[in-house]
Amino acid sequence: MTDDRTHRIAVRDLTLAYGQTRVLDALTLPIAPGKITVLAGPNGCGKSTLLRAIRRLLKGTAGQVLLDDVDIAKMSGKDLALKIGLLAQNPSAPGDMSVEELVRLGRYPHQTMMQPWSPRDAEAVERAMAGTGVAELRTRPISSLSGGQLQRVWIALVLAQETDVICLDEPVNHLDIAHQLECLDLVARLNREHGRTIVLVLHDLNLAARYADELVFVREGRIAARGTPTELMSASLIGEVFGVHATIITDPVHGSPVCIPASRSSAPKAAAEKVAEAV
Repeated sequence: MTDDRTHRIAVRDLTLAYGQTRVLDALTLPIAPGKITVLAGPNGCGKSTLLRAIRRLLKGTAGQVLLDDVDIAKMSGKDLALKIGLLAQNPSAPGDMSVEELVRLGRYPHQTMMQPWSPRDAEAVERAMAGTGVAELRTRPISSLSGGQLQRVWIALVLAQETDVICLDEPVNHLDIAHQLECLDLVARLNREHGRTIVLVLHDLNLAARYADELVFVREGRIAARGTPTELMSASLIGEVFGVHATIITDPVHGSPVCIPASRSSAPKAAAEKVAEAV
């Protein structure tokens, strides 16, 4: 049995359903502190649901989520917001809100009736905007921003919250490759320089393998496998989890494994072998 004391977050036998549909099925997952953990798996496998359950936006019907050995169900909403930040998929805000106004919302958990705004809040907002490169956009309405700019503003909001744990659900969704790398490099820098515990949901297996310390494959509401990208990026395991024939090669620049999908697993295996010969 895994020793939860070595992990910042421990999900234990968590079951969660939408109506009669069970999405998480007695799922157990320890998440190490100060690491980047990436959740990957087929559409509808429960990745986003798991992330929302970790932030207690969804409540399970059984099991528990522990943060530093404390059941999050017993924590106040404010205490939890001071410890775990979440950027959900496709967040929204009024288009006439300025960049700075949106980032300032990240300080809400830190404020009190006696002190609704403090110099520390202002400093945190400035650091978050500077760190994401959006300080020069502070007065711009968010409706005027490009997709990449807006995503950096949302990440700045989460950074302004100053939590040790950051959960990001598809943070590079709808971004071009340049902005994908920009956002994920920022996340990696937060982890490397500030020791933040990062939990990411990513669909792109090659980006997941490049940035993850630990890669977790989710399938049908359970953990199918977890380990380093090198351990998990195998043709057999990708075939089992994602239902595709694939060839795995090594990225000549970064040294991380790269998945080259050839065909659905129902197609002849010769298709994957042909790709292997080509590379």
